[in-house]
Amino acid sequence: MFGVCRRYNRAQRCESAKPHGEAHRALIKFLLDQSTDACLLTFLRGIGHDATRVGAEHPGGISDLQVLILAKAEGRVLITDNRDFGDLVFRSRMPHAGVIYLRLGSYAPLATKIARLDYALTHHAVQLDQFLVVTLHKLRVRH
Repeated sequence: MFGVCRRYNRAQRCESAKPHGEAHRALIKFLLDQSTDACLLTFLRGIGHDATRVGAEHPGGISDLQVLILAKAEGRVLITDNRDFGDLVFRSRMPHAGVIYLRLGSYAPLATKIARLDYALTHHAVQLDQFLVVTLHKLRVRH
């Protein structure tokens, strides 16, 4: 499991992504975009979700459109830090199974990413089929 993290101290970063005994929600299927921190896989799988990642279980280097189509076809909520998915969903009106856009900045610590993702899953579970924009201090649902 530690091999998915490619930054800094791989084992230490992913080890910190493991949940700490908290019972979580029902199983949800997720697809992490290739640019999204791979250690989030450890967190999501650790709380019982079905999570895959572009560049690992799916071919790397595919276009954003192909990623969105793949997530929709597999019924997966897409987790990304790429704002281009907003254009695909709202300007091009591409169908999706849900998008969580982590707008936390390039250098947000893993603990912050996990905390904000956990907040979204806990407080907005019924809205995961929509487009959620997660920032450091708030979360908004775009329609």
